[in-house]
Amino acid sequence: MAGTIESRLAELGIDLPKPSTPAANYVPFVVTGNLVFISGQVTTWNGEIQYAGRLGEALSVDEGYQAARICGLNLIVQAREACSGDLDRIKRVVKLGGFVNSAADFTDQPKVINGASDLMVEVFGDNGRHARFAVGAPTLPLGVAVEVDGVFEIA
Repeated sequence: MAGTIESRLAELGIDLPKPSTPAANYVPFVVTGNLVFISGQVTTWNGEIQYAGRLGEALSVDEGYQAARICGLNLIVQAREACSGDLDRIKRVVKLGGFVNSAADFTDQPKVINGASDLMVEVFGDNGRHARFAVGAPTLPLGVAVEVDGVFEIA
């Protein structure tokens, strides 16, 4: 039987991608005590880059929002892995950190990272409300538009 969060995902029509593997010398997540620190997740869906380019040049704020949502879905997948497949162990989304591949004059990074933030509240309700940062970067790995990392509290 699916848990509460898995049921919510199904009700919302949200499919999760396969967990990505690290692109360098790091692990996808670290569990310490009751916290899970999830490495930065980029705009890949089952291994394929979905959004590449710079916000304010090649991509719109709405495209950036969708890119951040994909990063959020990848965070949820890694959190599920950290919880041995049981998303109901997630007590709280503590913090998200968002990096946006931005043109020099682009200032809507918070609107872009809302794609991941809104998803967390959609999926986890009030427990999805979190602290956050959203900053611009002149480039990101693989040329992706967005990268988001996260900290989750688990039972």
